[in-house]
Amino acid sequence: MKNPESRPHHRQHDFTGGLARREAGDFTTDKRVLLLIGMAIIVGTGGALAAWLLVNLISLVTNVVWLGHVSTQASSLANAPRSAWMVAAPVIGGLVIGLLARFGSDKIRGHGIPEAIEAILIGGSRMSPKVALLKPLSSAISIGTGGPFGAEGPIIMTGGAIGSLFAQCFHMSAAERKTLLVAGAAAGMTAIFGSPIAAVMLAVELLLFEWKPRSFIPVAVAACVSIYWRPLLFGQGPLFPTNFQSHLPWWSVFLCLAMGIISGLQSGLLTTLLYKIEDAFERLPIHWMWWPALGGLVVGLGGLIEPRALGVGYDIISDLLGSHIVAKAVLAILLVKAGIWLVALSSGTSGGVLAPLLILGGALGWLVGLVFPGDPGFWALLGMAAMMGGTMRAPLTGTFFAVEITGDISALVPLLAATVTAYAVTVLLLRRSILTEKIARRGQHITREYGIDPFELTRASEIMIRQVDTLSANISLGEACSFFSSQQKSHRVYPVVEDSGLLAGVVSRADVLRWQGDEDLAGQSLKENISDGSLPVGHPDDTVGFIADLMLAADTGRIPIIDRSTGKLVGLIARKDLLRLRSSLKSAELERRPYFGAHPKAVTDQ
Repeated sequence: MKNPESRPHHRQHDFTGGLARREAGDFTTDKRVLLLIGMAIIVGTGGALAAWLLVNLISLVTNVVWLGHVSTQASSLANAPRSAWMVAAPVIGGLVIGLLARFGSDKIRGHGIPEAIEAILIGGSRMSPKVALLKPLSSAISIGTGGPFGAEGPIIMTGGAIGSLFAQCFHMSAAERKTLLVAGAAAGMTAIFGSPIAAVMLAVELLLFEWKPRSFIPVAVAACVSIYWRPLLFGQGPLFPTNFQSHLPWWSVFLCLAMGIISGLQSGLLTTLLYKIEDAFERLPIHWMWWPALGGLVVGLGGLIEPRALGVGYDIISDLLGSHIVAKAVLAILLVKAGIWLVALSSGTSGGVLAPLLILGGALGWLVGLVFPGDPGFWALLGMAAMMGGTMRAPLTGTFFAVEITGDISALVPLLAATVTAYAVTVLLLRRSILTEKIARRGQHITREYGIDPFELTRASEIMIRQVDTLSANISLGEACSFFSSQQKSHRVYPVVEDSGLLAGVVSRADVLRWQGDEDLAGQSLKENISDGSLPVGHPDDTVGFIADLMLAADTGRIPIIDRSTGKLVGLIARKDLLRLRSSLKSAELERRPYFGAHPKAVTDQ
């Protein structure tokens, strides 16, 4: 057996496969991101084309159902005649969607974003070709037959499916598939609304669940590719060009905050009602396939009251921003749209939430603007952004989205104030958002708070045990067996050290069981029967994350810590020490005490 004294002190075996590095940079991104960027260009193009197909498919169904002719020209339902057909059309559309969901794929139910989140977090970012085909088809039928939805949720799901399917054609990790899935979703949203920054922010705030260059850069590339396709597919300029040039007094910031509070309360009310109605559907004694038809019946009856509440309603958004509407019509749209949207979405039909949120938030903001100073359209814009940011728990997305769809950069600060306020209200009022509540009801809790990984911030020297129980390398195997037998609560593994303090290896209960009963080995020393050739060791300056990776890779619960220069054992880290670190982090969040005026020892302990 090779003399331990002649072995090098620094073990070169990489147990983690390079996953955790002692010499780490700010990011873990490597050159493979270049491949993802190239693929994001293709996915961004696919997402933009999918958005164009979806919008035209919605217009086609709308024109066929309501106007009786084949055309892809965008149409408003404001002048749709009030008749029995106005009730029948949404019911028929609901029946078709129910059949598609039951016999095609139930993933097409809902508004798309929760389903995309589930695919990312639970499904390994894998989507099926069925979803890519049936989601836009079902959404076009739903919206085209009068459903009060937008196209953004379905295009996020469809664009995501395109990115996922493309990624599945290659050898890629789940994290890389997620990047391309989200890239497709961002490209689709960008194409429809002309909002690349908001689409990227939506990816960061809702879909990626991380902040890494590996995912952020390809998503941004896909959004940029999509925005350059947009003039060819949808035309140039903002979707709702507006410039308020508002010169409000300094104290108007308090009105912006008030608008945010109002929108936050509106968001909380609608979210609560949505899931109460969904619970009512769950109690119905009929199969869920029939629910969209029941929701369609309510949609049709609402259309008899206010036809403009049907469909996407982009013309309503334009009228609210331009104040080309009267208060009576705004109030009717607000009440009817809210009612039919809540029932239809609860019924499990297919359609997005973004356009309805803009209309509902904008309508209430416009009515509030009749009392506040300035143009009611300005307050409608704040209501739209605040409603979107508060309901989706994505304040930056809501802020940038409002700026991009109008082109009015002067409203940025008021928008930020209102949107963040609405976000604060909904965070304090509701445990979950309209998106994550649906996922939680399926048994999956999602946290949307991010922070630095404490395992990567903490060094091994800060948590290691310094007084380590060891065995001498010079004792015999018989003595080692007796030691393990005599100890009632002995550890499973002990480090073995030379008289000089050098780590010679480790010995475990399994080793002792193998040696017991072999008289030929009883007199041999430990150092003759152990080897450190593949021994996982750490160093005091290693991160705890690296130590945890060592434990997983070597399938061990105890890692010896040696001095990097001398090779002497200076400590040991066990699994319980990792748990203790997590406990200390909880204390840092919950323990509150003043810094100034505190006892000197207490300040030092902090």
